[in-house]
Amino acid sequence: MRRTHPLRIYCLLCCLALLLMLTGCDTLPTLTFGQAAQTPTIATNVWNTAAPGVETRQETWKSPANGASDLVTIVRFDLHHVALSVAYQPDQPLSMQEWMQKEHPTALINGGYFDGLDHATALVISNSQTFGTTYQNFGGMLAVDGQGNVQLRSLHEQPYDPSENLVQATQCSPMLLLNGQRTPFSADKKMSPRSVVALDKQGRLLFIASPGVAFTLDDLADLLAQSDLSLVTALNLDGGSSTGLYVNAGSQSVAIDAYVNLPLVIVVKEK
Repeated sequence: MRRTHPLRIYCLLCCLALLLMLTGCDTLPTLTFGQAAQTPTIATNVWNTAAPGVETRQETWKSPANGASDLVTIVRFDLHHVALSVAYQPDQPLSMQEWMQKEHPTALINGGYFDGLDHATALVISNSQTFGTTYQNFGGMLAVDGQGNVQLRSLHEQPYDPSENLVQATQCSPMLLLNGQRTPFSADKKMSPRSVVALDKQGRLLFIASPGVAFTLDDLADLLAQSDLSLVTALNLDGGSSTGLYVNAGSQSVAIDAYVNLPLVIVVKEK
């Protein structure tokens, strides 16, 4: 009988151990970030102009509490160049890629919370059609009025009034920043993928996505307040398995896929 060399046995055992470790790891969302038809790399901590009124940026953020870090993707929009809408179809939720194919947008990000039946847990207004019930005295709302003006506000400070005649809206919780300051809120200490919508001092809209399992909500609020993004208001979106961000603008592309199909997304298109 042929004797197996001890070195071969050792190598086989090492390979088996590595395979077991890999199969035991959680799978993260697919993330690509690059320039179309070029090497998919981009300078970090630098704004890259993708199209008129659209800029992209990546930078590594580190948790002030435990030192965990993640590569965060930020997209900034000049609202003079783009229009905002909310797409909602609870009877047929779609993957991020399918939403991109359906809407042909400049960018989109996941919206607010939804239940096990894919219905939003709060108010949604999509192309002037209203669904669900508004949060009362908590959370926040991203909305567009009949004149195309975009607002991001605390529902505690400014509750929703049906007489506003909004044409687009999605609500979520908690508000992370108000008037440039982080807000007090109670949240668990779970680290999870995160997604955020924000407005800065110049009135620009920002989508922010952290696809890794790195930050609690408290971490994220602190990091947003300490950043150089000059944010005035910031609202947490439905992160975790729903975290997704796509951009297709000029030479820049971003693809962060959610784990699950989404009934609700925020859509940005060129005017």
